[in-house]
Amino acid sequence: MSHRIVREDIATIAKNLGKDAKKFAGKTILMSGGSGFLGKYIVGTLLHLNDTVLKKKPCRVISIDNFITGSPHPDFNYKGRSDLLEVWADVTQPLPVREDIHYIIHGAGLASPVYYKKFPLETIESAVTGAKNLLELARKQKHIEGFLFFSSSEIYGDPDAGSVPTPETYHGYVSSVGPRACYDESKRLGETISTIYWEKFGIPAKIVRPFNVFGPGMGWADRRVLPMFAYKIIHKEPLPVHGDGVQTRTFCYITDATAGFLKVLVSGKPGEAYNIGNADNEIGMKDLAGMFSRLGKGGRVKLIPYPANYPAGEPQRRCPGLAKAKKDLGFRARVNLKDGLSRFLLWAKNDSQYKTKAKMD
Repeated sequence: MSHRIVREDIATIAKNLGKDAKKFAGKTILMSGGSGFLGKYIVGTLLHLNDTVLKKKPCRVISIDNFITGSPHPDFNYKGRSDLLEVWADVTQPLPVREDIHYIIHGAGLASPVYYKKFPLETIESAVTGAKNLLELARKQKHIEGFLFFSSSEIYGDPDAGSVPTPETYHGYVSSVGPRACYDESKRLGETISTIYWEKFGIPAKIVRPFNVFGPGMGWADRRVLPMFAYKIIHKEPLPVHGDGVQTRTFCYITDATAGFLKVLVSGKPGEAYNIGNADNEIGMKDLAGMFSRLGKGGRVKLIPYPANYPAGEPQRRCPGLAKAKKDLGFRARVNLKDGLSRFLLWAKNDSQYKTKAKMD
């Protein structure tokens, strides 16, 4: 039985979709990276829609993953459902799909800096070859209605002060040979490939650039800041903050982000990119740790050097410009940072993986 917070969040996502939810009626959706953090919520939302607003004409979901970082979780267990096909598959190889697909979502990837440093070639292959293979699959479909490529806010690099909040028109400033290049540059090339397939073949490809999405279901050991803080709070350990802690981020709760992603898929303009995030809560990492410590009632903040396995070149500010998503999609973030962190921490305190004491790499 899934955790109450996960069930509530998925119901909230479905509600926030509004009329866009009906666009999935009777459709087949292929989701790569379906066992990843974001993929779990997208799959769960589509199945929830089948149970509520699409009862007469449910959608069919094909979830694929090679489990290099994604993993099953009991709060997202949908086994036995006839409207879901879960398949082990690697998007770097052509997929032997023999049924009509209406929407393709390419969410497979390695988003954690620790993982993409550990698996740099796999990171590139997933973003670039994976995108091309799935776009080729889209070309074979007679009734394709949408393709969504998951890019990243990291393609902007470290924006200059005049470009924060950062709009989609900002071209980015990243190194092609830097320690983060395997992730940043492969996402940029994935965007290029997606736009070419729209221009050359008419594939309705849209691009989403998420800004620091968080919520229940995040892996405890992927070394992103919020899961790490939650784990440390639970085990009454100091909250480590890299460097001087003045680097800032904004954080978007999973309910807001997932609704935004799906709105880009069904209502975004083909060949264009959309930021999805929450611009109202830019916060320094030291201050974030302090907020988390107060919410968790424990865990002092400790400034530490960057670990050896953490890639250098971390952006100092990251905040999305959301005017385009608001204008084209009616997107807005509803959950403030404190409320989102409280829900995430409550879930983590009840999750067996977070409660188990283990050594972090």
